[in-house]
Amino acid sequence: MTDFQVGSYELGPIRPPNEAYSLLIRVTRNCPWNRCKFCPIYKNDKFQLRSVDEIKQDISTARAIYDKILELAGESPDNDAVREAAARVYHDAPNDACRNVALWMYAGAKNAFLQDANTLIMKTPGLVEVIRFFRETFPCIERVTIYARSHTAARKKLEELVSLREAGLSRLHIGMESGSDAVLALMDKGVTAADHITAGKNVKDSGISLSEYVMPGAGGKKLWREHALETARVLNQIDPDIIRLRTLTIQPRMLLYKDVVSGDFVRSTDEEIVEEIKIFLENLDCTSQIFSDHMMNLLPEIEGKLPDDKERFLEIIRIFQALPQHERDIYKLGRRLAIYDKLKDLDDRARRTEVESVLSQIKPDELDEVLFKLMERYV
Repeated sequence: MTDFQVGSYELGPIRPPNEAYSLLIRVTRNCPWNRCKFCPIYKNDKFQLRSVDEIKQDISTARAIYDKILELAGESPDNDAVREAAARVYHDAPNDACRNVALWMYAGAKNAFLQDANTLIMKTPGLVEVIRFFRETFPCIERVTIYARSHTAARKKLEELVSLREAGLSRLHIGMESGSDAVLALMDKGVTAADHITAGKNVKDSGISLSEYVMPGAGGKKLWREHALETARVLNQIDPDIIRLRTLTIQPRMLLYKDVVSGDFVRSTDEEIVEEIKIFLENLDCTSQIFSDHMMNLLPEIEGKLPDDKERFLEIIRIFQALPQHERDIYKLGRRLAIYDKLKDLDDRARRTEVESVLSQIKPDELDEVLFKLMERYV
């Protein structure tokens, strides 16, 4: 778009999947811990705190891009005109920052995510100033979220978290992964179950919405049951607003991959992870919203509100486990090929034919390895 002359600003490499249409502003660079064995991001990058002035300049640049898109939409733009202008910019954007603002505006310009991996580590007064300036610059924003480590949230004073909420911070995304100290140590997570509980309670007490990420499969074949039971125990004490399932997926860029090659870590299969999730759900006693919003998860239908939907979740698992082995294999492969979105897709003749054609070329004893390789695409 040759007539779209605006600046750019810095973006980080990741954001939560549910923040796909959020405005992104990089507040910190990389990860201060950077040792988790299951994470391939930031491993060669040093953690850095950005200055408040630098962040404010990026926010102002994002506002300039926003205003330019509004200008392109016409003197009295309605929603359709804004979406059309945003779509034009998105498809011919001069840089990634313009593309992000355009996508955000196309989606309704409602939410924002302040990057990177542990924005909460920033000194509270500075982060409060950033959030306030951001809210003042973009009054249309409804939700502002960040990533945080439990280690950091556990050490923030309650009044600090309250001040962040009052400044306009809506939600913390925390990668809990497991409530088992053995699994956390295995993954070099740098926190304990006690840290998770303290952090979670602090956030809840502050009034900030809490989204905890749980990693089915993180215990491998050795610690799967402890992983399921202890994770449920910790979450029961926290009672987070949201629990998000993110099935462990391993690929060569991860430190954990070396443990797989050496045999120190033996991956659980899809069916073993389904059993693990069943034990986990059976032992959950909280009021959280459950999301299974990632392609790494085999059964995305496990979404809803506890405790009301708990029995429905377990029934989905029972239906899968009661299928004949061949049907389970078809579904697993179809899901990992991104052909199936839910169990009922097994009844779709066209999709089934496509999956069966691929399955016929795979030896039964090689299927699990094929599924592992297919999952690598989603990391």
